[in-house]
Amino acid sequence: MAEALDAAAAWERLRRIRTTDQALAAGLVADGDGGLRWAGPASPEAGWLAERYLPLCLAGPRIAFGQLGQSLDGFIATRTGDADYVTGAADRCHLHRLRALADAVVVGAGTAVADDPRLTVRACAGDNPVRVVLDPRGRVPRHSGVFTDGAAPTLWVVGPDAGAVRDVAGAGVDILALPDAAAFAPGRLLAALARRGLRRVLIEGGGVTVSRFLQERALHRLYLTVAPVLLGDGVPGLRFPGTPVMREALRPPLRRALLGEDTLFELELRSLGTQSGDPAGEQHRGAGEACGEGEHAVDHGGGEALRRS
Repeated sequence: MAEALDAAAAWERLRRIRTTDQALAAGLVADGDGGLRWAGPASPEAGWLAERYLPLCLAGPRIAFGQLGQSLDGFIATRTGDADYVTGAADRCHLHRLRALADAVVVGAGTAVADDPRLTVRACAGDNPVRVVLDPRGRVPRHSGVFTDGAAPTLWVVGPDAGAVRDVAGAGVDILALPDAAAFAPGRLLAALARRGLRRVLIEGGGVTVSRFLQERALHRLYLTVAPVLLGDGVPGLRFPGTPVMREALRPPLRRALLGEDTLFELELRSLGTQSGDPAGEQHRGAGEACGEGEHAVDHGGGEALRRS
């Protein structure tokens, strides 16, 4: 009898999958219900990994997906900014798996300042994504780990009011200087990243940044983990202009899974369509149409695209 596929081997196969053909080559077969499963014997953990991450692996060459971990009452940190940790170890491993499946991981300046995150893959096997810091005013400290630790490439995205930023450019750090606030629109940002070869993008935080991408219909999937804890008040998670009537509330298709004591909600957002102006649709337009002629990058490496490490 063939030995059952274990979790480590299943994860290695999933990391290599980007198309259905690659999935079939990796030993997956049709499950008769429109999906795929491992062809041979597989451990329960290997089956869980395929169920969890195969849809993301097969989502296409261009995808933006967000993640947040929050309390039952919708906060991602206490009122003092303490977020260590809202969710448990299983969710942190899940987050690292999402990073490993991304070309780039995006955070806003607020998260970079408050948490000084490493944004690397440590809890599972996988390559580090390019770290993208959205910082229109250039307020992230120059001594932050994303600029100094050398653990992975970093793209610092700044606006015209950022002041002097060239001093940060160096080995592993690149600067993308955008001409105005409009260039920070989610669809235009994703188009700019795609032109640099960063097509699978994880929007990791914080709540303001993820909410903005969700509001602009620029996310294809959202992974929302809810921990069984009540904070009362604090830093909110998802916030966007609401609806006055329940029938107009967003009700995307979803799946649920347990991550230790936490509950993961996987929201499929493609079915929600796009708003007028279609920032998500801008991902598919030409370079000049998406970002305009004013956008430019200050490259330390001759303008070559940053690569995962």
